[in-house]
Amino acid sequence: MSILGNIIWLLFGGLITAIEYFVASLILMITIIGIPFGLQTLKLGALALWPFGSRVVNKPQASGCLNTLMNVLWIFIGGIWIALSHLLFGMLLAITIIGIPFARQHFKLAHIALVPFGKTVL
Repeated sequence: MSILGNIIWLLFGGLITAIEYFVASLILMITIIGIPFGLQTLKLGALALWPFGSRVVNKPQASGCLNTLMNVLWIFIGGIWIALSHLLFGMLLAITIIGIPFARQHFKLAHIALVPFGKTVL
């Protein structure tokens, strides 16, 4: 089921979303200051490319003020808008029964898009 879900996801917007994340990551990595944020958009791009069967978990060593500070900066720089867009798409897809599995993936993307530092994708 996860392979079929990922193929449908890729055909109907997942590939475009992943490419957008990868391009944003390359742009962020041009500067030294943007490298940590570029790494997080790479993580989002990988999850947007193949979301079915992937899980988002906290890193064991993720507690600390650096991750909290970076997450706060991320939220103010643009993480809130990324998360809200995934939340909106998830709510629109959840209206139909067929769209519920895809809505769940958007909700997963919204969670990691809001606070990506200290999380890993398995």
